[in-house]
Amino acid sequence: MLPWKRVLRPLAALLLAAAAATVPASTATAATDSAATSPSSGWNDYSCKPSATHPRPVVLVHGTFGNSIDNWLGLAPYLEVRGYCVYSLDYGQLPGVPLFHGLGPIDKSAEQLSTFVDKVLSATGAAKADVVGHSQGGLMPRYYLRFLGGAAKVNALVGLAPDNHGTTLNGLTNLLPYFPGAEDLLSAATPGLADQIAGSAFLTKLNAGGDTVPGVHYTVIATRYDEVVTPWRSAYLGGSDVDNVLLQDLCPLDLSEHVAIGLFDRIAFHEVANALDPGRATPTTCASALG
Repeated sequence: MLPWKRVLRPLAALLLAAAAATVPASTATAATDSAATSPSSGWNDYSCKPSATHPRPVVLVHGTFGNSIDNWLGLAPYLEVRGYCVYSLDYGQLPGVPLFHGLGPIDKSAEQLSTFVDKVLSATGAAKADVVGHSQGGLMPRYYLRFLGGAAKVNALVGLAPDNHGTTLNGLTNLLPYFPGAEDLLSAATPGLADQIAGSAFLTKLNAGGDTVPGVHYTVIATRYDEVVTPWRSAYLGGSDVDNVLLQDLCPLDLSEHVAIGLFDRIAFHEVANALDPGRATPTTCASALG
């Protein structure tokens, strides 16, 4: 085995383990490249009209190796039954790789998000949307906000375990420079992964001059047990309109790691709802898991 393959194998294994946890076998075949519709809710219902109580549609942005259905089997219905018009998209597709998305260049994925937000705003008649993303889905929209005019169309960005300043994968990525060709291979095969490595050219450009843009409200919900975004504090943003939240400060008993926080953690979901409607926010505690 070539030396660099010994590095890429654990990197891929860790990421694929997270992907496998987010894509139940019973539901994976339901994903499509167009916006998918949950069979039991109004999720991705383009006839939905936002109410006076919740005047902005919510756009859900999946993470790396995710898709528009499986990443949101928990949160989309949670928000929909609370009166939100909820939408999700697939982005970052690679040719010949079905179901697992978020692998293409992140700047190109942001262009797909831009097109999708325009579609949602046109269908709902809303002036702005709110965006909620998991992992890369909390990072990628920041490119849209900063470079593609998204700040004029988005009220709030809520990130669940986003890798806003990249990840070291518990130090594994620090080994890549020692194996000739490994970085080039990763960038060529899965540019969306390479963009998320701490210190990448993409992240350097994105974070130059500050983490946020004026006019958008930012919330980051992180977990100290994150095994994919490492160190976990790299999720946090700096800025005057940022709320950085640690899940374990809300409920010390919550052991959710990177996958669980986006897939089924109702404590995290309650905090998402608070971020979307701060005027009606209620304290998030361990009891929020029962809500």
